[in-house]
Amino acid sequence: MEYHNPVLLQETVDGLNVNPDGVYVDVTFGGGGHSREILKRLGPKGKLFGFDQDEDAQANVFDDERFVLIPENFRYIKRFIRFYGVKKVDGILADLGVSSHQFDVPERGFSTRFEADLDMRMSKKNDLNAFKVVNHYDEANLRRVFLDYGELKIAPALAKTILEARESKPIQTTEELKQVLNKYLPEQFKNKILAQIYQAIRIEVNQEMEVLKEFLEQSLEILKPEGRLSVISYHSLEDRLVKRFMKNGLFEGEPERDFFGNFSVPFKLIGKMIIPSEAEIKINNRARSAKLRIAEKK
Repeated sequence: MEYHNPVLLQETVDGLNVNPDGVYVDVTFGGGGHSREILKRLGPKGKLFGFDQDEDAQANVFDDERFVLIPENFRYIKRFIRFYGVKKVDGILADLGVSSHQFDVPERGFSTRFEADLDMRMSKKNDLNAFKVVNHYDEANLRRVFLDYGELKIAPALAKTILEARESKPIQTTEELKQVLNKYLPEQFKNKILAQIYQAIRIEVNQEMEVLKEFLEQSLEILKPEGRLSVISYHSLEDRLVKRFMKNGLFEGEPERDFFGNFSVPFKLIGKMIIPSEAEIKINNRARSAKLRIAEKK
């Protein structure tokens, strides 16, 4: 199976400041690129746990006694590392979003390039899929999905049009969805708007924002003092959550101040946000929207 080059490989793993005897977690194992680099830097006593809910990722597991792949959603990070007898870890890496492999397998329905059944599940165990969102959600919920997760001003019109179209017959495939919404896809902006529509449905199907919040909160619990969190995000919704949480440990509002007007935050930011070089983007187009942020637990 084709898994493309891991994004910001050296920068992301450098950000973990790997201790050869430490315990690390790669919550988005995928093709194993980041994990392989972490293992290179671990000694014989080091340990690495990988998470990936996508069944396809299991084909990439390496034969290394220091490595364990947990085939689950990383929203359960604390539960599963504790199952393996680990309470605290030295570093956590997350490369968010959809893997290149998932985009490139037509039948998964993630890509605007291929016709496929409306699916978009990152795990086949997930009950909710894109077909159910498009054909069973009421108008208000469809509007919410397109507005909140696609940041589309035309969300009300998209929701209304889908409802009208599915009255005669269900919308089964990605191509049928494109045809239904065609009047909102002017040629010069077609790919951009389609990408936003697909993104919105995919985030809803996989509960990506809820999963990210749960993961970040648990990361704070299980990181040792001076443990590192290294996170790559690909769109503004993810990046805003990561940035705010690393800055003050909250997703909304500001930290409470004490009597003297001071407040404490759980992380120390390590360097500034990192984006890929032009050379990396040329080799790996998926990297073009990547943003890496690194923080250290105080």
